[in-house]
Amino acid sequence: LGDITFVELPTVGKTVAKGQEACSIESAKAAASIYAPATGKVVEVNKAVEAAPEKINEDPYGQGWIFKIALAAPAEASSLMTAAQYEAFLKESAH
Repeated sequence: LGDITFVELPTVGKTVAKGQEACSIESAKAAASIYAPATGKVVEVNKAVEAAPEKINEDPYGQGWIFKIALAAPAEASSLMTAAQYEAFLKESAH
């Protein structure tokens, strides 16, 4: 998407299912959905990215997080990639 310009955060307390749209994000180029990585309830949102959505690009593993989920099915987490695995996946996809 490039540089993020807008984030529509989910509502705290919202129940999401793995793969379901949880919120949306926009850049100068396009809009996209963000899908829940696992089933659970949204327990916290990062209001700071509403005011400064560029934090998502600048520090996605730090200040740029979007929302936190209390897992309903903790076993689903075992199918998620680590940051290193995701980085390797992106490099492979670029070729």
